[in-house]
Amino acid sequence: MSDETNHITRLEEMLAHQAKTIEELSDQLAEQWKMVEQMRTKLDRLTERFLSLEEQSLDAPAITRPPHY
Repeated sequence: MSDETNHITRLEEMLAHQAKTIEELSDQLAEQWKMVEQMRTKLDRLTERFLSLEEQSLDAPAITRPPHY
């Protein structure tokens, strides 16, 4: 093979490797995005629960000293 053919072959191999790497990174990014969305959903639920519990605690009677003090 000539030097030019070797050079083209190396470039094609490099391109194939880079395309595979880009595909793998894209898959990882999509997976991480799903995880972020799940965590955001959980955080929203926890926030709602916390606010609900906070409202309930505000409705509770104030803690006072027992009459025997």
